[in-house]
Amino acid sequence: QVQLVESGGGLVQAGGSLRLSCAASGRTFSSYVVAWFRQAPGKEREFVARIRWSGGSTYYADSVKGRFTVSRDNAKNTVDLQMNSLKPEDSAVYYCAATQRYLSATTATSYDYWGQGTQVTVSS
Repeated sequence: QVQLVESGGGLVQAGGSLRLSCAASGRTFSSYVVAWFRQAPGKEREFVARIRWSGGSTYYADSVKGRFTVSRDNAKNTVDLQMNSLKPEDSAVYYCAATQRYLSATTATSYDYWGQGTQVTVSS
């Protein structure tokens, strides 16, 4: 079992930046794929980005490519999401999730462990 805790959300103006962090407790991320999802009110939870802990390969949704960067910190056992050039449509609750079952998953059902979420609000 792994427990996930997100931090770093908040309110920012359009064009600004935020950095989210996902910390794991219970065990290390070493054999996991860790992803970020987001969910806005009345919308489906959508994939944002993922990173394979082993090797560090990343993948992004088209909507955030070039603006968001997902990275891992081995020493802290965290996965971070650097969000730049934020837009009002990026406003949502952001969740980190982890799985050992799939290497390339972008669907929420493929992930077994979830954090509680952190709110990101981008004002226009």
